[in-house]
Amino acid sequence: MAERGDDLAGEARFIDAMLPRGARILDAGCGSGRVAGVLAAAGHDVVGVDLDPELIAAAREDHPGPRYLVGDLAEVDLPERFDVVVSAGNVLTFLAPATRVEVLRRCAAHLAPGGRVVTGFGAGRGYEFDAFLADAAKAGLTPDQLLGTWDLRPFTPASDFLVAILSAR
Repeated sequence: MAERGDDLAGEARFIDAMLPRGARILDAGCGSGRVAGVLAAAGHDVVGVDLDPELIAAAREDHPGPRYLVGDLAEVDLPERFDVVVSAGNVLTFLAPATRVEVLRRCAAHLAPGGRVVTGFGAGRGYEFDAFLADAAKAGLTPDQLLGTWDLRPFTPASDFLVAILSAR
């Protein structure tokens, strides 16, 4: 994707624009550290969590700076709280459907006062947007803003991508 010239830092820039320098960010489903690395380089305190130890090893090598942890998002229980919990890269569509509400619940539980959960994923990946919003409500999250892209285009009924900014109730 980088060789094609695709923007691989758009999600990180989006999150960075929401926060003051030095904010605490949890990258839930960080994969190889692409988003976490950019956010750490921008001056944020970042923790990345992913189930795959090989991806965490790649993240540590390719994007040093954040603290990376191997963990299941349906079970993660960190002592710290975060200004933003971000889950980019279609992470929610890779979850077992039975764990989705619990993952969202745990994301909400890791928020500092006034913190937000931000996630983005495409249509046609087995997780309908309405089902996601219902799951988010079950997890105690309320939408603050719904967008159709990471570059701030409005969300419409015809959107094929959803970026959701959510707050805990």
